[in-house]
Amino acid sequence: MRFADVTDRLAGLGSEKWEVHTLARAAKAEGRAVIELTIGEPDAPTPPELITEAGRAMSAGRTGYSNGRGEPALVTALARRYSARRGRTITADQVICLPGTQTSLYATLRTLLQAGDEVIVGDPMYATYEGLIAQTGAKMVPVPLRPENGFRMAAADVEAQITPRTRVLFLNSPHNPTGAVLRPEDIRALGAVAQKHDLWILADEVYEELVFPGVTFTSPLDFPELAERVIVACSISKSHAAPGFRSGWVIGPEEFTSRLLPLSETMLFGSQPFISDMTALAVSSPSPIAPGMAARFAARAEMLVQALDGKQGLRVHKPEAGMFALVDIRATSLSGRDFALSLLDKHDVAVMPGESFGEGLRGWLRLSLTVEDGLITRAAERILSHAATLQGKAA
Repeated sequence: MRFADVTDRLAGLGSEKWEVHTLARAAKAEGRAVIELTIGEPDAPTPPELITEAGRAMSAGRTGYSNGRGEPALVTALARRYSARRGRTITADQVICLPGTQTSLYATLRTLLQAGDEVIVGDPMYATYEGLIAQTGAKMVPVPLRPENGFRMAAADVEAQITPRTRVLFLNSPHNPTGAVLRPEDIRALGAVAQKHDLWILADEVYEELVFPGVTFTSPLDFPELAERVIVACSISKSHAAPGFRSGWVIGPEEFTSRLLPLSETMLFGSQPFISDMTALAVSSPSPIAPGMAARFAARAEMLVQALDGKQGLRVHKPEAGMFALVDIRATSLSGRDFALSLLDKHDVAVMPGESFGEGLRGWLRLSLTVEDGLITRAAERILSHAATLQGKAA
């Protein structure tokens, strides 16, 4: 039997990247006390007022069909939110609501790209980006995010990779997995490159509200001169600890959203109205739980620095935002995958291999900061012990 080419393009780009996480879950199901530092599951419950609003909406009959753009109350709330944050008018016609950031990115790239086009994206990158680009038939063109530059994308590296087929500059700030946050001067320089070469700028900003104390977030939407080419994708998954509700959106120029709308209608024809009502309440004011999460994650990152950095050859990259910290384990001479698999096998600690996020993190690990402090401490002790064993030294 025959299958569509997209299934070949996506082969190996799905659950295979989460191999260690899958093995850890299986080990826990068997009764092993695995410390799970693999995925970014928020460490706070969904705010109770949002659960109440979703229940109220369901009880009020908000369980029927919606439409391809989104429920009017949510679309209006998002337009107001972005207008207030960016200091210029964002209209309802610039908003489309979709189930989560992942779907928003999928639909956006489907709207912008066709086979043979090229997309510039930072390496390392979030694990699903390669598949999101591949599904369109476009080519992913990675540019290095250098540790010595805080893993922030540099305009010169981008320009060096541009060809006549380049269509999209794909940004992620705050960044997963590195926790880097682009500075205004970074975005200004990247924006100038995009203007020079007539590129779209697609920005995944799902961690916008999880910047650490003392760090300031800047969006490409903050720059009026980039307005015609910037598309932002976001959701309430991280900021409001609501990943299971799958509620996200895109903000972009009206011509872009008018092109995306028929695709949205063909894919889904609307999200659940009761979830839209809950989301409208969520985005009407800053998240009540994001600052607390950000403070806890920053403190846990510092705990890892104190416990691991400079010991047994390990180095810790301290994030500026998000839910993760990176550990450089190249001194052990193992790949991130081999280290992670042996760490799980011998010490019941599950971490993500850096290679799941691109060649730029070969020989690194990504650790989630979303477990309680005591487990972070215990995991760090086991990682250090494992590194010492690998190098034939006593910790």
